[in-house]
Amino acid sequence: AERIRFILGEEDDSPAPPQLFTELDELLAVDGQEMEWKETARWIKFEEKVEQGGERWSKPHVATLSLHSLFELRTCIEKGSIMLDIEASTLPQVVEMIVDNQIETGLLKSELKDKVTYTLLRKHRHQTKKSNLRSLADIGKTVSSASRMFSNPDNAKTLCPLPPLHTAAALGRPVAMAGGLWKGELLKNKFMKKLPRDAEASNVLVGEVDFLESPFIAFVRLQQAVMLGALTEVPVPTRFLFILLGPKGKAKSYHEIGRAIATLMSDEVFHDIAYKAKDRQDLIAGIDEFLDEVIVLPPGEWDPAIRIEPPKSLPSSDKRKNMYSGGENLQMNGDTPHDGGHGSGGHGDCEELQRTGRFCGGLIKDIKRKAPFFASDFYDALNIQALSAILFIYLATVTNAITFGGLLGDATENMQGVLESFLGTAVTGAIFCLFAGQPLTILSSTGPVLVFERLLFNFSKDNDFDYLEFRLWIGLWSAFQCLILVATDASFLVKYFTRFTEEGFSSLISFIFIYDAFKKMIKLADHYPINSEFKVDYITHYSCACEPLDPGPRCQRSFMEILSFVLQYNTTIDWSSLSTKECLKYGGQLVGNNCDYVPDITLMSFILFFGTYTCSMALKKFKTSRYFPTTARKLISDFAIILSILIFCGIDALVGVDTPKLIVPSEFKPTSPERGWFIPPFGGNPWWVYLAAAIPALLVTILIFMDQQITAVIVNRKEHKLKKGAGYHLDLFWVAILMIVCSFMGLPWYVAATVISIAHIDSLKMETETSAPGEQPKFLGVREQRVTGVIVFILTGVSVFMAPILKFIPMPVLYGVFLYMGVASLNGVQFMDRLKLLLMPLKHQPDFIYLRHVPLRRVHLFTFLQVVCLALLWILKSTVAAIIFPVMILALVAVRKAMDYLFSQHDLSFLDDVIPEKDKKKKEDEKKKKKKK
Repeated sequence: AERIRFILGEEDDSPAPPQLFTELDELLAVDGQEMEWKETARWIKFEEKVEQGGERWSKPHVATLSLHSLFELRTCIEKGSIMLDIEASTLPQVVEMIVDNQIETGLLKSELKDKVTYTLLRKHRHQTKKSNLRSLADIGKTVSSASRMFSNPDNAKTLCPLPPLHTAAALGRPVAMAGGLWKGELLKNKFMKKLPRDAEASNVLVGEVDFLESPFIAFVRLQQAVMLGALTEVPVPTRFLFILLGPKGKAKSYHEIGRAIATLMSDEVFHDIAYKAKDRQDLIAGIDEFLDEVIVLPPGEWDPAIRIEPPKSLPSSDKRKNMYSGGENLQMNGDTPHDGGHGSGGHGDCEELQRTGRFCGGLIKDIKRKAPFFASDFYDALNIQALSAILFIYLATVTNAITFGGLLGDATENMQGVLESFLGTAVTGAIFCLFAGQPLTILSSTGPVLVFERLLFNFSKDNDFDYLEFRLWIGLWSAFQCLILVATDASFLVKYFTRFTEEGFSSLISFIFIYDAFKKMIKLADHYPINSEFKVDYITHYSCACEPLDPGPRCQRSFMEILSFVLQYNTTIDWSSLSTKECLKYGGQLVGNNCDYVPDITLMSFILFFGTYTCSMALKKFKTSRYFPTTARKLISDFAIILSILIFCGIDALVGVDTPKLIVPSEFKPTSPERGWFIPPFGGNPWWVYLAAAIPALLVTILIFMDQQITAVIVNRKEHKLKKGAGYHLDLFWVAILMIVCSFMGLPWYVAATVISIAHIDSLKMETETSAPGEQPKFLGVREQRVTGVIVFILTGVSVFMAPILKFIPMPVLYGVFLYMGVASLNGVQFMDRLKLLLMPLKHQPDFIYLRHVPLRRVHLFTFLQVVCLALLWILKSTVAAIIFPVMILALVAVRKAMDYLFSQHDLSFLDDVIPEKDKKKKEDEKKKKKKK
């Protein structure tokens, strides 16, 4: 332990050692001819074997080693030649130095020098032959890389990539092989995409020969990694060589020792030790450390022939390294129970939420923090992924604007309508994304704002107030109060929002999205009812026709009916040829048993609705599918929602059923002719109304603050790995300024939309482009930029002029997108995981970290209280009392504080913590290992 601490503790400031590609070559007689070195396995993180058929690689799997092979390897390192940091530029030079060293130390007889040298310099045959029957995915890969691949039909079995010409020239030698001079610039191996640019190789050569009586063993580390001709399958410079030649009869043992050293070289800790080792004892200490971590499976209780699939997430080796580099006393966040309540939200230590105590101190710090990234916020968007995000969020925003605008028009008798919703969304969204602290946040109108608008309009109507002027003053007062909150750094209160509050609020908004999607579809089914009594055999019995009204006694008829009668007998109308609308317009009546039903529309709408949702979910997960090359899978996953919309728009057009379509305004003018684009602040209401407006404005301020800041906390969560910092004060400042603009223009008020913002982040997540075979791509963070949001809202504004195109999109397809966003935003929410536990038997419950430390009954109690709070909020939202909805969200913080008296701080530290679940579990597992030490 002391030795490893010394090795790993040195040169902490030096760059991390590069990734290693390890290749195992064995000395075999090929086709009954002379012996050759044949590649039998390779490693980056997981083992891949050449299958016995010899035409393909196995799937990546966890290398399973025998304990005996590890002990034999340890003996090999103890007794063999260890040559560290030797200088050589070619394979013959390296071999000559190794053989000379063995002779000098008495490990090899001098007369065997030529035989050993001849054997070690035999031809290398790499596994690159492909089957004639290739999958479409392989063909696609070949076509895409044809311009970059060197092809030679004569070299089907001996395709051995060599270094690019510039590398060879630097070494002062031509790059030659059996077929002649290779063209380095054309030489690319598809496997190279799995390796980082600075990767190096370690080559393991093992085999049995008939001229040795004792094993020939050497472990070599070169001073500088160099290209050693055709030694390696991929054009990667070699840094390490392990050679084991032994007497006949122990081929299996040599093979297992070769696998053991190759597996060790792919282990992160031993890999670091191998790079930093000073002598033989350092390498032995590295093997001993590896043996300490090895877990033995007893024979007879598992089948060694079974290949263990790589895990979805790998445990970090940092803890093992820290244990030896003086960092064992470092306490990682989440390892130990900590104070619940205020601190358990995990936001208190954020620099963005520290109270400065100065006037506008937080706002100034936000501006200083975000200003250096302003330019990069534009060029960071230069990626195909940004286009996918723009199209997806644009359609979600347009649908939301139309839905909200229609509801607002109903609530305010068209004083605000769809066009105002479009204009407000475009103006506020574009300005916010351009200048705000967190441009990933998407602004939208929310349900509570709609409830407030409805109550305010009815109040104004009942008291003969000018609604828009009254609303203007409420907006001005609320904006003023928000600016006071900005100036006094009130956003520091966000640190009191724990996971309990965040998840309660975000789950509620997600459930509202899901509920509204189904509500719209059920309303559509009411509008286009299904004839459940329909029988195919009685199709001749169904009819619907337009007939004139029977005149009857004149005194019993309305004016319209009299007009109909006059038209009927004074003009010639072909009643049977009229459409439904014309029939009702001229005062006719629809007669027949099929007049109330519209065939196929409801059924087709539900097919489009569920089809869009299911297709979006399936295509989003396509990234982890087994089909198609990686690039194609990623592209399909990125454009999942757009592809689903296009597919089901195509199906709708193909079937031709008259489903309800997206209708956007085609003229740029206020919905109500009684108003303009500027609301005069005086003249419509008594003077005291301007002052009294401050009281309802307080409710609006609480709503804006809570909605904005809870969404901001969710967007800025640590698990999103945002690097450019947050801007809570700056965001609230722009929401307040835009509220003033919207109030003067008579547009809806806008605030951060939780579900659409989460969808925006999900559509911009980045993962590693190079990952070892079998290794899951690592989440790197989110593509932080301003372009997607700005373009989305500009497109929303010009949608008025895109009506001829947008009219082909069926509304059920967009409702399916709403359902997808609602369900997708619940992914990874601990509250949902705990709800599922209620339906699971103990033996099937996942290994969540909180289940290790908190009794199940306490977990269920915590979940029950959260469900009760959510149910109360839902009921409140659905009643007239919805006006105090923002106050009740604020009450969630108080409820969470009261739970300190019901739960221990130990329990709360695990149940109410914003540390990502998987990270905390890793830390817990590593801590247990450390305690064993």
